[in-house]
This record gives sequence, C-alpha cells and structure tokens, in this order.
Amino acid sequence: MPTFSTLESIALVAVLAALWFFFMRNRQPALSPERLAELRRDGAQIIDVRSPGEFAQGHAKGSRNIPLGELKAQLGTLRKDKPVLTCCASGARSAMAAGILRKAGFAEVLNAGRWTAVQ
Repeated sequence: MPTFSTLESIALVAVLAALWFFFMRNRQPALSPERLAELRRDGAQIIDVRSPGEFAQGHAKGSRNIPLGELKAQLGTLRKDKPVLTCCASGARSAMAAGILRKAGFAEVLNAGRWTAVQ
C-alpha cells in the first residue's frame, strides 16, 4: 500500500481545502418556484450553457443557448439591467458561468443549476 510523504499530505490537504472554498463560496440556496416565477415576470435572461447538441435535446422554455466556452465573447449580447439565470446539465458549468457574469459586472446572477429546474 503506498504511503504519502508529509509534503504530499500537505499538498493534498491544500487542494481539498481550495476545492471546498471554491464550492462553498459559489454555493447558493435553491430557487423556490415562487422566486423563479418572479424572476421570469421581471424579464430574467435564462442562459443555458450546455453544448448546442445538449440544448437541442431539450431546454427550458425561453432559455438562450450560449455554451460556456463562448460566454465571454457573448457578454455584450446580454443585458446587465436584467436578472440572469444560468443553467446546464448538473449545475457545475452554470456555476462557472455565473462567476464569469458576476466578474463582468452583472449585478443579479443566479445559478439555477439543472436546466430542468427552470421549467
């Protein structure tokens, strides 16, 4: 059975701590159906960051497909004065997208998680 040196153990703990910090920092409570309906009424932009193929297989009504890798190039096509909901297949890519949007100055950005949650 392999053993870890002290330096390897410290590195592993540091990586795990960094991952925990990243996920906890970007964590938000799930959107209630009432809050989701309110955001839709307020004209929220629903951005699905999955691939075009995934989007074609099913997506939330009114959502717009901007794959995660193209999001930075498409920032100018989004309104900063309207809420933005990000979604994807599991919530991981949409969490990254939400971070990109916040960093770009979008004030109200919510990671909706799975695209099916936005229906």
